[in-house]
Amino acid sequence: MARSAPLDIDWRPDRESGKPVTEQIVDYLCGRIASGEWPIGSRLPSQRAMAERFGVNRSTIIAAIEELTDYGIVEGRHGAGTRIASNTWSLMLSGAPDWADYVSSGFFKANNDTIQAINRLEFDPAKVRLGTGELDPRLFPRDMWRRVAREAADEIDSLGYPPPEGLDVLREAVAVHMKQWDVDCRPEQVLISSGALQGLQMISMSLLSAGSTVYAEAPSYIKSLQVFQSAGMKLAGVPMDARGLNVDALRGVLPAPDVVPGAPARGGAVLYTIPTNHNPTGVTMPADRRRALIDACVERRLPIIEDCAYQDLVFEGETPRSLKTYDSTGMVITLGSASKSLAPGLRIGWIVADERIVHRLADVKMQMDYGASTLSQWVFARFLTSGLYSEYLDTLRAELRRRRDAALGTLDGLFSGRAHWNVPHGGFYIWLTFDGPVKMGRLFQRASERGVLLNPGDIYDFESDNALRLSYAYVTPEEFARAAAVLAELV
Repeated sequence: MARSAPLDIDWRPDRESGKPVTEQIVDYLCGRIASGEWPIGSRLPSQRAMAERFGVNRSTIIAAIEELTDYGIVEGRHGAGTRIASNTWSLMLSGAPDWADYVSSGFFKANNDTIQAINRLEFDPAKVRLGTGELDPRLFPRDMWRRVAREAADEIDSLGYPPPEGLDVLREAVAVHMKQWDVDCRPEQVLISSGALQGLQMISMSLLSAGSTVYAEAPSYIKSLQVFQSAGMKLAGVPMDARGLNVDALRGVLPAPDVVPGAPARGGAVLYTIPTNHNPTGVTMPADRRRALIDACVERRLPIIEDCAYQDLVFEGETPRSLKTYDSTGMVITLGSASKSLAPGLRIGWIVADERIVHRLADVKMQMDYGASTLSQWVFARFLTSGLYSEYLDTLRAELRRRRDAALGTLDGLFSGRAHWNVPHGGFYIWLTFDGPVKMGRLFQRASERGVLLNPGDIYDFESDNALRLSYAYVTPEEFARAAAVLAELV
């Protein structure tokens, strides 16, 4: 196969600038890669040629190339020179913000009043939680936990600080589990977090720049949080349809893919998406839409955060492949969690990404909490490796399907002709939209007074949507029916 010609470079560093020459060269190369002018696979000139064109010593070029290689932006291939390897997440590693800059700044923004009220009222045992994002505690696999706890008592002889990336045994077990999602990864590409939410916090603090735009489905779970906004980022909604995020709409809100010389090297934008059992709508994106989404993001150089918190909870049809399986450029960071499927109190999630991303996030993780709970990591690892987790999921999926069917029957009897809703194939949620206008704030208050806690749709959306997120996962069919009857009466 013919060897491609090296890239043409017509630029020199500014000797009068106060910025070090090596840093100028790194920024210049990153800018060309980020703008799309230099695509993945392009070959850089030889080190000698670049030294001549930049007017610097070869040692300066070697230092710049080594830095870009450490970030995973370029890679050397025997006999093929140095080529561009990544144009998304790796660009964000260079010059990533220092976590210490945030520690003293008080950056956490307050949730809105409705979300604060929900968070408070969820601990009131007198309330029927009709929209909560948690499994019914009565589904807790008590016997399995007793077995694992006995094994822990026999085998664990200390609980020291774990490695920030996570215990090796759990990283290996997660890598094996990811194969069920058709993701082929190595343990070194897995980082264990204290829940998936902490994974988002680490990404926002160490990989994204203040002022970046985070695109997400409208509505979206992330809209109910302040993770990205607290780090100085903007949220932008992308419309959905019955098949998930609308890719054409995404293309419409993104900048044109034209090459822009001198474009900034990092920051800019990222996509956050929940393609399987979407929260809050329950929609699952089909395979052809997933491929189209990846194609659009590759074209626009838009990195992706894929939230797979509900990936293990498909109870109807085949479990779709993770977006990560379509990723050949390292542009997708995938989040997983044990909170929705097993136990939120375990506080175990994981991130699958390029090793360099994992190393960067592990450094931030160390600064946050010195690693996830050793005991929790050990417990989840044993669930995965023993086969107990798979056994438990089979039972859980069957129960969730039973509860979903009963909930749909209840809604059909109470709200037919007054509202419309989706039919989820997994997860926890039914997204119900009223056909006529409803004062959601007043409905929330009146329902709470009657002992029913609701999750109004506008806490997830970018505008008022006249909708509710209903969950069949926390309550029995009988409890769901009684609470829904109160809701129907109030409406």
